[in-house]
Amino acid sequence: MSEVDKPLICPVEEQRCPWLDEIESLRQNIEELNELVLTDALTALYNYRHFEYVLQAEMDRSKRSGIPTSLVMIDLDYFKSINDTHGHENGNIVLKHVANILISEVRTTDVVCRYGGEEFAIIFPETHLHLAVKVADRIRETIAFTPVETSVGSINVTASMGASVYMKASILPIDEFIDSVDKYLYEAKQSGRNCICHIDYAELRAVTEVGFDERAMLFGND
Repeated sequence: MSEVDKPLICPVEEQRCPWLDEIESLRQNIEELNELVLTDALTALYNYRHFEYVLQAEMDRSKRSGIPTSLVMIDLDYFKSINDTHGHENGNIVLKHVANILISEVRTTDVVCRYGGEEFAIIFPETHLHLAVKVADRIRETIAFTPVETSVGSINVTASMGASVYMKASILPIDEFIDSVDKYLYEAKQSGRNCICHIDYAELRAVTEVGFDERAMLFGND
């Protein structure tokens, strides 16, 4: 138990201690401030700062354990047009709507972040690419088939996605790994949008020497 988590005890054993009440209030304020530092005010998702911290930690763990970390980047299609046509307030409703879908479709161990603007990211710890892509594609379909109800009526939204995986044999630093996923996201945009692009499974097998167990983790059993 950390010092912060230890129960407060009055040094003179008073049942009611105003000093302890004030300390407890300060503790709660610190926890709330820490939460604000790590989360996006609009969507309540984790922010870019927390995204970088968690992704680097998971990449380091993948290097040690050999268990892959998958990353999916998500960008809403034609979002500028939504803002221009329906106003920024309704654009914000769209962002919150998508954020709620992302949270509802992933595991508690997955980390959903607002990367910036209309772009989101999902870190899938200890997850092979095959599974991450399957979940991401399900999210993509949910977004596409769930119109957003706003003050101006229903707004249809779609999303493009890019995905890749970090493994024990990976050598990219964090910024280059993120850039590599962004390239697949750009490819999805160029391929007509409302789709997900990722590193080819055959290519991934060709450049990675892994055993049977690790191969199962990377690609699934299909």
